[in-house]
Amino acid sequence: MRLELTDEQQMIRATVREFADSQIRPIAAEIDRDARFPHETVKGMGELGLMGMVIPERWGGSGAGAVAYAVAVEEIARACASHAVVMSVNNSLYGEPLYRYGADAQREQFLRPVASGHAHGCFALTEPQAGSDATNQATIASRDGDHYVLTGRKRFITTGREASFALVFGQTDRARGHRGISAFVVEKGTPGFIVAKIEDKLGIRASDTAELVFDDCRVPAANRIGEEGQGFRIALSAIEAGRVGIAAQAVGIATGAYERSVAYARVRHAFGVPIGEHQMVQWMLADMAVAIDGARLLTLRAAALKEAGRPYGTAAAMAKLFAAEMAMKVTTDAIQVHGGYGFIKDYEVERAFRDAKITQLYEGTSQIQKLVIARAVLRGDHDGT
Repeated sequence: MRLELTDEQQMIRATVREFADSQIRPIAAEIDRDARFPHETVKGMGELGLMGMVIPERWGGSGAGAVAYAVAVEEIARACASHAVVMSVNNSLYGEPLYRYGADAQREQFLRPVASGHAHGCFALTEPQAGSDATNQATIASRDGDHYVLTGRKRFITTGREASFALVFGQTDRARGHRGISAFVVEKGTPGFIVAKIEDKLGIRASDTAELVFDDCRVPAANRIGEEGQGFRIALSAIEAGRVGIAAQAVGIATGAYERSVAYARVRHAFGVPIGEHQMVQWMLADMAVAIDGARLLTLRAAALKEAGRPYGTAAAMAKLFAAEMAMKVTTDAIQVHGGYGFIKDYEVERAFRDAKITQLYEGTSQIQKLVIARAVLRGDHDGT
């Protein structure tokens, strides 16, 4: 596997880092405190081509590829995890399934504006009783002539309030279980499509997380993505791709906290010397550096496999599991390095700590990743390369 980034990927990293440091970092604490969606900087991300990096230029994206996308997500998350998850959902959970399974007319109508950054998309799979067990869908999509009527409720939908389009999953044939789930694009403003609630969250507070209600919502049959009964496969492919982005987000969150810890260890004095000269602090920083590099390499491996068109599901699960657990440990230790100041919002590592937790939960909990990995090992699908 090639470990070095190409010249183009390095240029993307430098460009995104400069944008994140100059435009996002100065507002990150404020939008977290106010739980305010950052419209202007997200628009700027769209202008840079970040909102459709994995989508070909023909359909409004920048076609930069999975590796460049992972690199860019890390750089955005290093400054603000909320911006990173908005970018991740747009690319992986909404954009990719529309590109892979949508017809050209659907790509033109529902994908192009999102991939080009002029609109947002969201992914509506989770329900009150269907989290890790996503097969347990209660939302019903009943055929009525040239329409489907959607009735149900979706929870924890990132960008649900801000999105112009929702990729929604519902049962078209309950008797067939998960093989009876289908996927639909529902446009904002469709009668019966209601944003019922915005969650007040621990972390990633500047990205809205909504509860969506579908109350006899009539959706044209032309808005169905793929065939009837193909929805669960579409959802799984999107989540698999999304795990690469969340792994990169976790690496970025941890990197930001680590960099603050190193800077603090150089200037904070205790017992007459900078705390970075005390072995106990040095060991914490060394552990952070090793864990971050390990998670980054796992993430880039999964992205490289994806970009090469090779199976990458197990690699993505490994990357997300390791990166999420690493981010939680690194941000916890970052607070410890800062001592009492780490508990204060002014030093920002507490925000990284709060943001890191979600990476252990969405796109499949850490426990679900272990199930995915263990099943692959037992099948003999994973050979360690």
